[in-house]
Order: sequence, then structure tokens, then C-alpha cells
Amino acid sequence: MTRITADWLDAAATRAVFDALTGAGHAAYAVGGCVRNTLLHRPVADVDIATDARPEQTIAAAQTAGLQAIPTGAAHGTITLVAGGDPFEVTTFRHDVDTDGRHAVVAFSDRLEDDAARRDFTMNALYADPDGHVIDPMHGLPDLRAGRLRFIGDPSQRIAEDYLRILRFFRFHAWYADPDGGIDAEGLAACAAGQDGLTRVSAERVGHEILRLLAADDPAPAVAAMESTGILARLLPGADTKGLAPLVMLEDGLPPDPLRRLAALGGEDPTERLRLSRAQTRRLELLAGAARDGIGVAEMSYRHGPQEARNSALIRSALLATPLPPTLDEDIARGAGAKFPVAAADLMPGLTGRALGARLRTLEAAWIASEFTLTRDALLALR
Repeated sequence: MTRITADWLDAAATRAVFDALTGAGHAAYAVGGCVRNTLLHRPVADVDIATDARPEQTIAAAQTAGLQAIPTGAAHGTITLVAGGDPFEVTTFRHDVDTDGRHAVVAFSDRLEDDAARRDFTMNALYADPDGHVIDPMHGLPDLRAGRLRFIGDPSQRIAEDYLRILRFFRFHAWYADPDGGIDAEGLAACAAGQDGLTRVSAERVGHEILRLLAADDPAPAVAAMESTGILARLLPGADTKGLAPLVMLEDGLPPDPLRRLAALGGEDPTERLRLSRAQTRRLELLAGAARDGIGVAEMSYRHGPQEARNSALIRSALLATPLPPTLDEDIARGAGAKFPVAAADLMPGLTGRALGARLRTLEAAWIASEFTLTRDALLALR
């Protein structure tokens, strides 16, 4: 039997939650991402627990053990237990009674197999007992080891239960599938056939999934698959994937930046479709505009900083299929270190108000065009 070892499994807070449940006579298993990522030697952010305890029994067990219990989703079986300041979502085994394509009516179960069968992908239906022994009721281990993303059971049925799974299919493919292994044809066909159901998914969730997809090391194959099905055009009208793969190559070790990659996809303004924040919208407009309008690297660095100057250069080179400028680093440094030598006081009292602002902008433009070489006196002498 496969067994995992991990710091999160041995942590005092995790042990306290396991002990509270098992000490009250209930089964308890770590489930999902914490098990999957541990097997892949990737970081674990959250530890979710599945149990045969009903919500009220979970609360009672926590109270007996001196743990805080928060009924965050009691109707669906989820109680959040807090141990050592860390939250753990503890959810009763369950199976779906009815679904509307986004939300489910569930019934509680005593069987782990029922709980596993309602999950989305085989690699997400992995459980580990308190000793780390892995339970694999949906045969997800071979898929995980092969980098193969597959729906549990009938893909069309899984999608009809929750249309968000279409977007999760592409995101999980980008994050966990073997890039050389191709995408599961049956799953892709089911996503294409069920895409009308995406209208039931909120813009916030769509945006969350798209940005997480674009945060993968290399999202280009998954996004290309989305394009081939028409799903990308449905979500981001006018988007074009031709620059995404070149951009990923040009990034060359830079941390993934979803907005940089979204800017490279182009298309219509995605602000409402993805429910971007104001800060995200401003940054996306900046990157897309800089790439489109051809603002020089040095000017971009001067106006918006070295990071955005590099980002705009990466996007432009990817879209134009050209190498990065050989003087990129020098241009970025030159712009970042430049300081406009004229102050408003230099033009007063002769100019005030709007006329003063307009003159300052004109002189700044001339200074930038000179590659930051014109001096204060030379700029003030301009007519």
C-alpha cells in the first residue's frame, strides 16, 4: 500500500483534528489536494478532512477535544475545525441526490466510496488515513503518476452536475497533466458538448479559474485546447492564443504572471466577463496598451517601473514573433534611473493651471524622445 509522509500530516494541529474524530469513534481521512500534492512533492496549502461523522457529531467531537467548530457549510456536511489557529474543513461522506449544474442536494453516507464517486477527477479522489496510508477507490494513483487527467465515471455526467468542472478540467490539465501526454479526448469532447452550461457559472468563478489556469508553469497547451473547442472564444471573445506559447518561452524562469499572459491573449475587454478588480483592470490595460502602442522599453520603465517595462517587452516580442531587444536590460535600467529635470516652479509665474500642466507634458515628451539626454536648460530654451 502507498504511504505518504509529510510535515502537514505530522503537525500537531492536524493530529489534533484526527484525534478528535477518531477518539470519538469516527473515521477520518485527509482528502484531495493535500494528498495529491504530497504524492507529487508539491506544496500543500490546505488540509481537508473527510469523515463518516455527521456534522453534529463532528461538532460534538471537536467540543470534547477542546477545538473550535464553525458550521461553515453544515447543510452540505462541512464543519470548519480550528486547531492551533489553523482551519480544517471537515466534511461528512456524501453523495449527490440532485444537481442543477452548479449546486447539489446531498445525502450523507457512511461509505468513503460514495464520497469518492461524487468528486470530479480521479487524481482528486485520493484519501490518506491518519498514518498516511493512501486509499484510492477511483484508481487515481496510476493517473496521477502518469500525469493523466480523467473525469471519474462518465465525463458528461460529471460536467452536468457542475459546469464549473469544464474550467477545472483545463486548469488541472495545465497544473498536473503530462504536457507531452496530450489531453483526455473523452473529457475534452464532453467539455465542448457541455459548454452552454457555462452560462450558469458566475463571472467571479470564471475569472478565478482563468487566472489560476494562466498561473500554471505552462498553460499554453490547455488554453489551445480551450480555443479548439470554442470555449475560449465564448469566455474571452477575440482572444488569440498565438502569442501565449512564445511568451511562456520568453519568460525563461520568471514567475508566472496571469495578467501578463491574459494581456498576450488580447481580445475584448474581459473586465466584466472575469470580474477583474479595478487594480487588475488598470494593470491589464497598461500591459495591453503598451504592447499594442509600442511604447519604448526605457519610457515604460521610467513611467511604470522596471517590472512592467519587462512585461510589455515580453508581450510585444511574443505577439510579433521577434527576439527580445538585445539592450533590454540596459534600456530598463536607463528608464528606471531617469529623473525629469524640469519642475513646475521652473515655469512659474509665467504659466499656471492647465497651461502649466500642458507645458510640462510637452517638455517631458521632448526629454523622453531625446532618450533622457536633454538638460534642464536645453528644455527650458525650447519654443
